[in-house]
Amino acid sequence: MLEILDYAFMQRALLAAVLVGITAPAVGIYLVQRRQAIMGDGIGHVALTGVALGFLTGANPVWTAVAVSALGAIAMELIRWYGKTRGDLALAMLFYGGMAGGVLLINLSPTGSNANLTTYLFGSITTVSPEDVVAISLLAAFVVVITLGLRRQLFAVCQDEEFARVTGLPVRTLNLLLAITAAVTVTVAMRVVGLLLVSALMVVPVAAAQQATRGFAMTLALAITIGVVVTLSGTVFSFYKNVPPGASIVVLAIGVFAVITALAAPLAKRRAQRVAEAEERCTVRDDVLV
Repeated sequence: MLEILDYAFMQRALLAAVLVGITAPAVGIYLVQRRQAIMGDGIGHVALTGVALGFLTGANPVWTAVAVSALGAIAMELIRWYGKTRGDLALAMLFYGGMAGGVLLINLSPTGSNANLTTYLFGSITTVSPEDVVAISLLAAFVVVITLGLRRQLFAVCQDEEFARVTGLPVRTLNLLLAITAAVTVTVAMRVVGLLLVSALMVVPVAAAQQATRGFAMTLALAITIGVVVTLSGTVFSFYKNVPPGASIVVLAIGVFAVITALAAPLAKRRAQRVAEAEERCTVRDDVLV
């Protein structure tokens, strides 16, 4: 099992997997709270244009993807604020425009091809370069600082924007910051999970954690734990079975969700029964006292 650490590319892939496992659920918990779970897909398609732009200009695709996806996320937030276009139409434009732009630019590039995009769409553990590790580490540090350092403010905004505005929080700034952080997370994850599947890693660990925990802090901690476990396990599995890591990671995450849901459902039912029995005893006691 440990022989995979003899390969430099697997060392880089496992490090990237850990960073993805931390950052994706850390951002995803806010998107789930805002009912914007699909946002990662839209940003992922826009990031594809950024990747292709990197091949066209000769720059590192990670950094060009960060720039383009951040601009796309900001545009989507601006459209949502001013209400000129419905949110679902904004997402549709991100989906189709991002995909079309990526395919167009990659074919204009003298060094790129559609095959290059496939590694970014579905992930590829063999293509994580030392430069990618540096970029991913810096971007992951940014995501962790924002999502954990501003967790109270971001939670308040995602829970109730109007209340957060009344309390004096800079709601628009925080919304923009969350959108940019989501865009950065997508680019962090694209080498390991792939742009088409990164949204699942943002959402599924959070959904699984919500089945077993109460409270924001516990849900965040469990979601990150699940994220790290499935990204590492999926990456190792993809190495031995020669399959795309993104598919392995997402299937494992869904499996964890199914197991936790199956275990948590009976516990939740018994908890509800105990609460009902306690309320019934209180009612009987009040009737006797009357």
